Amino acid sequence: MSVSPSSSGGAVRGRVTVRRGLSRPRGGSRTSGTAPRPFRGAASTPWIYLAPALVVLGGLLVYPVYQLGLISFLEYTQAQVSGGEPATFKGFGNYAELFGDAQFWRVLLATVVFAAACVVSTLAVGCALAVLLTRVRALPRLALMLAALGAWATPAVTGSTVWLLLFDPDFGPVNRMLGLGDHSWTYGRYSAFALVLLEVVWCSFPFVMVTVYAGIRAVPSEVLEAAALDGASQWRVWRSVLAPMLRPILVVVTIQSVIWDFKVFTQIYVMTGGGGIAGQNLVLNVYAYQKAFASSQYSLGSAIGVVMLLILLAVTLVYLRLLRRQGEEL
Repeated sequence: MSVSPSSSGGAVRGRVTVRRGLSRPRGGSRTSGTAPRPFRGAASTPWIYLAPALVVLGGLLVYPVYQLGLISFLEYTQAQVSGGEPATFKGFGNYAELFGDAQFWRVLLATVVFAAACVVSTLAVGCALAVLLTRVRALPRLALMLAALGAWATPAVTGSTVWLLLFDPDFGPVNRMLGLGDHSWTYGRYSAFALVLLEVVWCSFPFVMVTVYAGIRAVPSEVLEAAALDGASQWRVWRSVLAPMLRPILVVVTIQSVIWDFKVFTQIYVMTGGGGIAGQNLVLNVYAYQKAFASSQYSLGSAIGVVMLLILLAVTLVYLRLLRRQGEEL
């Protein structure tokens, strides 16, 4: 049987149409020229990995902070701890009593000034030694690193006791070397604060030194060589080249130093005997300890702890906000 050209052409067109129809995916959607859609669970994947750490942090941080805030709103003394009287809600009464105490404001001012001096001194010593590490040879660098790490690893109680022995008025070698006789460094308010400051800087500068040194080693050597060829001094290189490039690292070490030095406790308590003569060397952490455990006013001690937490959060947020206004990515 013969097939006419028109009928054969229609059959071919029909076959082509059928084949094209079979090649399309079901649903009629086009896949050519479109990017693949991301997996819907990709956004939640980081949170899945962070979940164990968040659970641990929640148990170790969130719950104690909640208990601290709760006790600060209660009447909670030794009578309530022993079960002799029920805990009663006091509202903001503890905070009103705390803010109405003139000693609290004196201690707060002393804490802010002392912490600021410790932070500035720690950053200055740590950054200077970090730059020094890049200028010395391998053996002196190793010796300095080991000495610094030894100071960093020393417990605060041990370090404070050693510094007390060094500056002892009767047997300390420092007074003999300086010819000060039986001068007591812990008797005067400012000399006691200065002695504690030296110990705090001694045990804190290694963290700054190691962190900044690691940042300096990551700076391209061509940048430093260009600054040296331009005749820049070491201070100018640090101020105009290294410090701007190390600003994210300096942000971290500054915030860490503020937190550590603002809540210092062990050095003050050990070296001044619990706050010095008549409380002249009290800081907020020691003041809270005295209120909570020495006077059994646990609610007042908790209120001081909440105030310290809010101050540290405010300082950190303001510092980060100022850096973001300057265009820094943190």
